[in-house]
Amino acid sequence: MNGNIFQNYQQTDIITADPRRLIIMCYEGAIQNLGLAKLHYLNKNYEAKGKAIQKALEIINALREALDFKKGGEIAKNLDRIYDFFNRYILMADIKRDIKGFDQTMFLLGELKSAWDRSLFGDLSSKRFLQAQYLNRSNLSGEEISVE
Repeated sequence: MNGNIFQNYQQTDIITADPRRLIIMCYEGAIQNLGLAKLHYLNKNYEAKGKAIQKALEIINALREALDFKKGGEIAKNLDRIYDFFNRYILMADIKRDIKGFDQTMFLLGELKSAWDRSLFGDLSSKRFLQAQYLNRSNLSGEEISVE
């Protein structure tokens, strides 16, 4: 029951979000799903790993489809190439069972997200996202991580 409430909340958040915030949410979703894929791989839950990878790829493709090449010019072209690279790299990492590829892609997605954060909002949303990531990691690993 609580899962449905949370999903409804997430859907409402997405539907009502500012378009600029949607970009950030896409990066966050791709990073989170790659993290889940890695966790599921380590736990030998391959079906869930596949679903998480698929979701990450869908999010990256949504970012790619949202590019406006007329307004975005060279930046949009470069982002298109980067997103294409991410798709191929994630699939290759999965095929080769190289979870370091997931880590590298999450890092690069995080760098792009930070750049968008600074460009659109200043640096505030990056800090909130990193705090949430650290809190999630502490819950998964059992370690306590202090975020200030």
